[in-house]
Amino acid sequence: MADRVRLLAAAALVAASLSACAPSLGPPAPGRLAGGPPPPAETTFRAGDFAWSQAPGRNTLAGALGRSTGPVRYTCAGQTVVLTPETPWARRRMQVLYQSDQHAALTADDVRSRQNQAPPGDSNPYVKRVGCDAADHFSFTGLPDGAWYVVTLAKPVAGQTGPSLAMMRRVVTRGGKVTSFEL
Repeated sequence: MADRVRLLAAAALVAASLSACAPSLGPPAPGRLAGGPPPPAETTFRAGDFAWSQAPGRNTLAGALGRSTGPVRYTCAGQTVVLTPETPWARRRMQVLYQSDQHAALTADDVRSRQNQAPPGDSNPYVKRVGCDAADHFSFTGLPDGAWYVVTLAKPVAGQTGPSLAMMRRVVTRGGKVTSFEL
């Protein structure tokens, strides 16, 4: 009986020691900075979810379009590039429109055909817009830490034919750095 009590006490001590070693992850960062599985799909637009993105920051996103499909080269020159803060609503909207919440290059007609399936809401007051220059470059400055969706339209370069492409990519800013990426 005494051996049994000692064995149970030892087992309880080991269990307590192991639970003390469990990592403490803390609260999630704004815009789901880290990877991992996304939370359940959210379809409710809440303006408060975008508040983090309105704070001033020291980060820069420097993007470029580098897209060819077979012999067709694409450009975003003269197009507007939209930067949307990641929120549960925005993530779900990207999943519906672009069939991904990470990156996509789909025909613009395909994306438009899913507009009525995307969750309703108006994120326009929270998005940032810049133009894509003649060299297919664009940048956003003064951003806080967080995750964002970059979206633009790419068209075949002059003299080439092909469908217009809706380009989307999830990018993360943090630490007051310049994050360079390609669509």
